[in-house]
Amino acid sequence: MTIIEIGSMALQINRKTIKNLRITVLPPDGRVRVSAPASMTDTAIRMAVIGRIQWIRRQQRDFANQARQSERRMLGGECHYLWGRKYRLNVIERTGKHEIKAGRGQLNLYVSPGTSDENRVLVLETFYRNELKNKIKALLEFWQNEIGVDVADWGVKKMKTKWGSCSIQARRIWLNLELAKKPPECLAYILVHELVHLLERKHNEQFKAYMNRFLPDWEERRNLLNNMPLAYSQWAY
Repeated sequence: MTIIEIGSMALQINRKTIKNLRITVLPPDGRVRVSAPASMTDTAIRMAVIGRIQWIRRQQRDFANQARQSERRMLGGECHYLWGRKYRLNVIERTGKHEIKAGRGQLNLYVSPGTSDENRVLVLETFYRNELKNKIKALLEFWQNEIGVDVADWGVKKMKTKWGSCSIQARRIWLNLELAKKPPECLAYILVHELVHLLERKHNEQFKAYMNRFLPDWEERRNLLNNMPLAYSQWAY
């Protein structure tokens, strides 16, 4: 990986065994990543990027203007999301098991007196992880059969720049923990997206044809996902 600068813009250059150059603007700060054919010169890359400069700037402005939640401090009264709905955090100090129970517009966080903010966050993340895994299990059973593929393994983890990923060789998919905060139809979209990669590696016309076949409203779901409020330090897909 190399870095090329065009004025105040820094480009992250990844040279690969591909035929065509691909420019990606990454949230949340509009960082620009360029995947280029291995033989392409720096000058040719610069010219290609300059030709797309207006599009890049529009993408960067969109990320800058996207709604974000305020910083979470895990205090009572804060707003947190679960499956696309807002919940108020209700902190209840008690001895015993740390856990969260959702109900009537509230996330009731049960913790021991004096529990640190960091440990409160861990309780919330564990809750999100369990919620997400339960939904993924049900969705996988349906969509693997529908699409005609099987994954060898899957998991949930924090991801900085992606909602999901697929290791085609290992037949393993990962889904972002943040999806527990988004509407269920967004989770289904990302899951189908990653499963379709087992049929088609690239985001080409064949990939889109598969998405149209299995999930005709996938573009609406993608737009819904990318228009939801981002977490304090989150991005978009």
